[in-house]
Amino acid sequence: QVQLVESGGGLVQPGGSLRLSCVVSGSFSSIGTFAWYRQAPGKQRELVAHITTGGTTDYADSVKDRFTISRDNAKNTVYLQMNNLRHEDTAVYLCYGQSRSGFIPYIKWGQGTQVTVSS
Repeated sequence: QVQLVESGGGLVQPGGSLRLSCVVSGSFSSIGTFAWYRQAPGKQRELVAHITTGGTTDYADSVKDRFTISRDNAKNTVYLQMNNLRHEDTAVYLCYGQSRSGFIPYIKWGQGTQVTVSS
């Protein structure tokens, strides 16, 4: 059973940095695409960044050049490095995983980690 567990959230001042981690238990290799989403109070869930098996990445315009998604297959972990944080980045950040072709189709969500940007 694949599970995703996020960590690394917290309170940070504007302009600061945080690195979120998403540790996968179970079959890391069965996941093709990972993504980070975020949801702020009263707003829809928003795709922040994703990374494919081959390492191709894409980002929401609002975080380009500030956030970096990466995956470490040896550690079964996906990261989101967030720099130059702004008030509007405040949200619950959720890790998402989607099975790759050749495996039984599934998607998994983590429980989320709170990021608060405030002075």
